[in-house]
Amino acid sequence: MFDSVLVVCAGNICRSPTAEYVLKSKLHGKNIAVCSAGLTALEGKPADAMAQKITLEHGINMAAHAGRQISSSLVMQNSVILVMEQRHLDDLCSRYPQARGKTFLLGKWIGDKEIPDPYRQSEEAFKHVYDLIDSACSAWQKYL
Repeated sequence: MFDSVLVVCAGNICRSPTAEYVLKSKLHGKNIAVCSAGLTALEGKPADAMAQKITLEHGINMAAHAGRQISSSLVMQNSVILVMEQRHLDDLCSRYPQARGKTFLLGKWIGDKEIPDPYRQSEEAFKHVYDLIDSACSAWQKYL
């Protein structure tokens, strides 16, 4: 059905890379490319240290991640775009009208939940966000 998924948040160092790598692990064996970007990306920066710690505890290594900025070519080349918050969806679709119709909340199938930004917060905040992302990615599996 879909061959590529783009996951988007603000800085592309906490939520979207976590969702990218979690989704990749859940879709292993399927021919679906997964990548991530940020609306205000910290380009070239690695995933946040706490985000890396939490994902590693779940057997997922994000060491290779480098933040990157969303672009019209990324929007065009991906069949589904998943965002963390409603304001990301609104911003993305206003910047890139071609994203309309293929952009959804990552939390769509878990009650349209938004995924809060854990940046510069406690380990508990990162664990909570990881759990939300994991649930949301599990819910998306049957649609991808």
